[in-house]
Amino acid sequence: MDSQNKENEINRRRFLQNSAKFVAAGIYLGMFGMPELFGNVIIDKGTRGIPDVKLNNGLKMPLLGFGTYGLRGELCQQSVAEAIAAGYRLIDTAKVYGNEEEVGKAIKGSGIDRKQFFVTSKLWVDDAGYENAKKGFEETLRKLGLEYLDLYLIHRPRGDIKGSWKAMEEFYKAGKIKAIGISNFDPAQMADLLSYAQIKPAVNQIETHAYFQQINDYNVLKKHNVQMQAWAPFAEGRNGLFTNEVLTQIAKKYGKTTAQVSLRWHYQRGIVSIPRSSQKVHIVENLDIFDFKLDDVDLKAIEMLDLNKTQFPEWS
Repeated sequence: MDSQNKENEINRRRFLQNSAKFVAAGIYLGMFGMPELFGNVIIDKGTRGIPDVKLNNGLKMPLLGFGTYGLRGELCQQSVAEAIAAGYRLIDTAKVYGNEEEVGKAIKGSGIDRKQFFVTSKLWVDDAGYENAKKGFEETLRKLGLEYLDLYLIHRPRGDIKGSWKAMEEFYKAGKIKAIGISNFDPAQMADLLSYAQIKPAVNQIETHAYFQQINDYNVLKKHNVQMQAWAPFAEGRNGLFTNEVLTQIAKKYGKTTAQVSLRWHYQRGIVSIPRSSQKVHIVENLDIFDFKLDDVDLKAIEMLDLNKTQFPEWS
C-alpha cells in the first residue's frame, strides 16, 4: 500500500466510532425512509437487510455492493470472502482488474448458492467489437468459473461500441447475461448508443462521490430509467474526503463515520455504490448505514461540497 493510501486508512480509523448494532433494513426503512430511487426498492432480509433496486428489465440489484478494483491475488480472494461472510452479495469486478479468477474462487468457496449473488464484470477496451467482445465475455466467464453474469458492462466508451453492444445483446437474449449496461459513458455517448440499441442499458457505472456529484448525469439517467451506479464512492480518500470537515461534523451528529455518511448519501439518492476495502473492520462498517437518515440540512451541506470535476484525471 502506498503512503497516500496508508494515510487515508489511518485518517479513516481516527473517525471510526462505536455505532448502533447493525439490524435488518426491513425494520429500519420504515423509520428512516426510502431512498429517492430510479426503480422500486425491494427488501431482501436474506442478504443482511441490504435493499434491492429493480432495474428497467425487472432484475433485482442490491443497492450496496463490494468493489474489487486494486485488489489482486490472495488479498483479493480473502477480501471478497470476508465481504461475502459479512453479507455482501453484489460483487463487482472487471477484466482489466486482473482478479476475476480470485473473485470466482471466493464466490465458489463461500458455499452459498450462486443464485444469491449478483456478479458484475466489464468488457475492456481491447475486446471492443463484435467478435472480440464475444471472446472477451467467454474468457471472463471462464476465469470467474460461472455459467452466467448478472450484469456485464462496456467498461469505457472506446472502440467499436456498436459491435460490442450487439454481441452483449445476443448473450443477454441467450440468458448468459441477466442485464447489460455501460460504464463511464456521458449523456451524449449514451444517447448515441440508444440510437441503435435493441436493448436499453440497465446501468451506467460512473465516478460519483461528494466532490463529483454528477448532477446532470443523474437527471439524464433517471429520465431514461437507467440505474446510476457509483464507482469510487469515497473518491478513494482523495482531496481529504475521509477528514472533510463537513462530512466529519455530520458523522459526529449520528455517531457514524465519514465513510458511512458518504454511503448513506448515495443510498438516499437511489444510487448503487460499491465501496472497496481490504480491511475487515471497514468491510463490515460499510454495511451499517441503514439505521439513520441524513436530513435536509445534511443533504444541502453535502451538496455544497461538489467541485463538479473528476478526482481521477488519469482516467479522463
